[in-house]
Amino acid sequence: MTFAEKVYEQLRQVPRGKVTTYKNLAAALGTKAYRAVGSALKNNPYAPEVPCHRVIKSNGKVGGFMGKMTGEEVAKKIVMLRNEGVEIVGWKIDLEKFGV
Repeated sequence: MTFAEKVYEQLRQVPRGKVTTYKNLAAALGTKAYRAVGSALKNNPYAPEVPCHRVIKSNGKVGGFMGKMTGEEVAKKIVMLRNEGVEIVGWKIDLEKFGV
């Protein structure tokens, strides 16, 4: 199984209405390579079954989506998260409430 496949498998465990971070995904895989996690998600061929929109920055900020940090892609991520019940205030998500 490739690193990317391991990332996708781990991410499938994040339920609707919850989020995780790049750092936490990396830690769950036994690595500190959170940027490699981001690269795998940028190239995710299995969306939305592998819900990469549920991955945010460690500081609670929404972060990028589909390889972009701004624009329509990030707006789409916000809509997807809100549709799942995740509250976003000032581009941030409360990890205590919505994190896994």
